[in-house]
Amino acid sequence: MSNTFTKLVSQLTHSLEQENDHELLISIEKYHPAKLGRLLESLPNKYRDDFWSLIPVNCKGEVLLSVHRELRQFLIKKTSEADLLKCLSTLQMDELADIDADLPLPVVSAMVEAMDSQRKERYRTVASFPDNTAGGMMDVDATAVRKDVSLKAVYRYLCKLRKKEGMLPEQLDQLVVVDRNNKVQGTLYLSDLVSMDNSLSVGDVMKNDVPLIDSLQSASQVAQIFEDHDLISAPVVDENNFLLGRITVDDVIDVLKHNSEQRLLASAGLNEELDMFAPVSHISLNRAIWLGTNLITAFVAAWVIGFFEASIEQLVALAVLMPVVASMGGVTGSQTLTVVTRGIARDLVSSANIVSLTLHELKVSFINGILWAAVVFLITILWYDDWQLGGVFALALFVVSLTGTLSGALIPIVLKKLGVDPAIAGGVILTTITDAVGFLIFLGTATYILI
Repeated sequence: MSNTFTKLVSQLTHSLEQENDHELLISIEKYHPAKLGRLLESLPNKYRDDFWSLIPVNCKGEVLLSVHRELRQFLIKKTSEADLLKCLSTLQMDELADIDADLPLPVVSAMVEAMDSQRKERYRTVASFPDNTAGGMMDVDATAVRKDVSLKAVYRYLCKLRKKEGMLPEQLDQLVVVDRNNKVQGTLYLSDLVSMDNSLSVGDVMKNDVPLIDSLQSASQVAQIFEDHDLISAPVVDENNFLLGRITVDDVIDVLKHNSEQRLLASAGLNEELDMFAPVSHISLNRAIWLGTNLITAFVAAWVIGFFEASIEQLVALAVLMPVVASMGGVTGSQTLTVVTRGIARDLVSSANIVSLTLHELKVSFINGILWAAVVFLITILWYDDWQLGGVFALALFVVSLTGTLSGALIPIVLKKLGVDPAIAGGVILTTITDAVGFLIFLGTATYILI
């Protein structure tokens, strides 16, 4: 959180404590709905209700879109049905479809009933697709033209559209070219429209190389297409290439932000929808499950150590050096786990290249394993004046490095096949394996050779 935003939260909290509504209203008028959403997420529960009540109704719809789901549900409960209908009327169809699951059924019914036939049809089209697909993300207001009309006619059409609607669609960088059956044939960039001879037809200047997005593609796949092609917008089509709508870059940024937050929180076993100021009982339960899982894995490592309790009592140096073995194995494995998990998330890893990738990671681990095994061998000799202990320590570190790398490469693949997100469970499983194998190799070898 930046210093500017931190100061803003402090000022806002002070105004709420002093019940200075006038100062709050001035602040609210200055900020974008997304910023108001961030402020709400930063406020403790006791202040949220008062702050929410001061936000203008015509702004509340966009604020609801910008906050995480748990807070959104809290705010919806604090809003009358009449105000909900007013604030939802300002949203686009894809935006309504994103939050309709959190709305009371009477509000959804009244909202649909109040729509004209065109908006109602558009809403039902978007709502028929899952939220995490291209169809669920798209805006059905795609601006389409025919290839046989002139650029001059297209320009006049856009002027009329601007006059009728008050504004052109957001992120409008291209128009979709369709035939009489609404089947996509290409796209017309606005830059070509305004810079080329207006007597030319759309067919003369349209582009055929812009990727079409299938309505059933996942949100992550859509984001990858936008990244690969540097798109601002793209048409969404069905299996027969008939135009359904379009997706814009602001929708993709939301997907990337969500995925990033999801992976960060999942790595610690946290729910990406969990409110920062959620009830203590709710947060405690959520974290207790994860802590219990980690406790079980810790006991697995302790169980392995227990077999060599007598050896540790005879040679205290083993207890001193054990954490180093576990740490190096865990870090080595985490590096590979991160590479493979990221590759899976971007659809770069498959059965065709996983063997090559694993061998590549093992080669890197082999080189680093030899290097750091030599380093710890020398350190141990200087520390304990015992070359045998140094050799055992170096061997264990080398083996656990390779084990961590192999586990880091295979665990995400196995979890993916089992339908489990590698970002959530991969780290726990990896830690269990590297700790158990590291302690087993180190203590077992030390017991056999030294004791």
